[in-house]
Amino acid sequence: MEDSEILKRVDHTLLKAVSSWADIQKLCEEAIQFGTASVCVPPAYVHRIREAFGDQLVICTVIGFPLGYSTREAKLSETRQALAEGANELDMVINLGDVKNGDLDAVQEEIAALKEAAGDRILKVIIETCYLTETEKIFLCQCVTDAGADYIKTSTGFGAAGATLEDVELFKKHLGPKVKIKAAGGIRSREDMVRFLQAGAERLGTSSAIKLLEEQISNQY
Repeated sequence: MEDSEILKRVDHTLLKAVSSWADIQKLCEEAIQFGTASVCVPPAYVHRIREAFGDQLVICTVIGFPLGYSTREAKLSETRQALAEGANELDMVINLGDVKNGDLDAVQEEIAALKEAAGDRILKVIIETCYLTETEKIFLCQCVTDAGADYIKTSTGFGAAGATLEDVELFKKHLGPKVKIKAAGGIRSREDMVRFLQAGAERLGTSSAIKLLEEQISNQY
């Protein structure tokens, strides 16, 4: 798989609490230079990125991040503001408390409400697999499908663990045909990226894709 093919599936990500504008600018410049799918950034930077870079890149931001337990109305407010300020894609975190309480209807209704607010913009649903049983993951595949979201996403990158190939393979068995998969968290090599893409992920969330590919090229010479 060519590097360019990998990079166009990468959401080039920087979500650290201490991310500076200089850090975000560098991320955006790299995304434009290397042709990544998007930049995934904190909501507070969406408007500034759109003003600085216009339509040169796709801006993805996060909703209810990273814990997911803010109220539905709070998430809807975040969603509307992010879209108004120029976001193209949204990665929302579900309420894991609802999952553990067995209230999957509430999870599905929240996803559907955010998708309605997002309209034709891409909505990715982070389910934070490291905290879930296999049965819960399967139920959430159905919730994400029935709610009309565009992607299911494995992880925030802030949980106890990140993406696994087993979860991507499980998703493929239980998602509806229109729902795609984003693997995120713990992707630490070019080989990891290729394996996740070959397993069925359409997007990868990582802060290190460009660095990893550049290191591999430099190591060959």
